[in-house]
Amino acid sequence: MAGEVSMILDTCALLWLVSGGEKLSRAALKEINATPALYVSAVTGYEISKKTATGKLHLSHPVEEWFEQAIAHHGLTIIPLSLDVCIAAAQLPPIHDDPFDRFIIASAKVHDLTVVTRDEQFEKYGVAVLG
Repeated sequence: MAGEVSMILDTCALLWLVSGGEKLSRAALKEINATPALYVSAVTGYEISKKTATGKLHLSHPVEEWFEQAIAHHGLTIIPLSLDVCIAAAQLPPIHDDPFDRFIIASAKVHDLTVVTRDEQFEKYGVAVLG
């Protein structure tokens, strides 16, 4: 049933949600709006900050302010990079090379979360995906 599954956004899904959600599917937006808990990995903060610092991403506000507004507006909870998540990320099979995605996948596995992503590699790790 809609709204009973807690979710974690991959970095692109967070960016799309904050920019208005047009790049997310209607089904994904419906589930996001109905979920009891919506999470983002702390590593997403690093990834977005790094992309803005290198000029690959331009935000409407400085990154700290952008995140504060995103968290408040969308009711996000940040999942820290805890020891169990870090170990789980390192122990994942070598399907996906992106270390940021591996942390998001590990967070989903450790916390039993559905991942909002369009990355087809995520499902190969046995996590539920909403695209």
